[in-house]
Amino acid sequence: MPAKKRCQLQAEPRCNQAVLRLVGQCPHCRAEFCGTHRMPEHHSCQGLESCRQQAFEKNKAKLESERTVASKMAMA
Repeated sequence: MPAKKRCQLQAEPRCNQAVLRLVGQCPHCRAEFCGTHRMPEHHSCQGLESCRQQAFEKNKAKLESERTVASKMAMA
């Protein structure tokens, strides 16, 4: 039986917990983490900033496409 994979957190002290099988891989940096460090915010993910920028641009484009212009009513 192969040894369990361990958390790849690079900070000190090293984490020695086992990697989660289903949700332990970060979608941004592809490293594997334990339940404590699996979120990008918790392991200082390098791909997090580019992900945030892409989400910002996507949301900005959607909001600009839905922008409405209020017509001014003439007061008599």
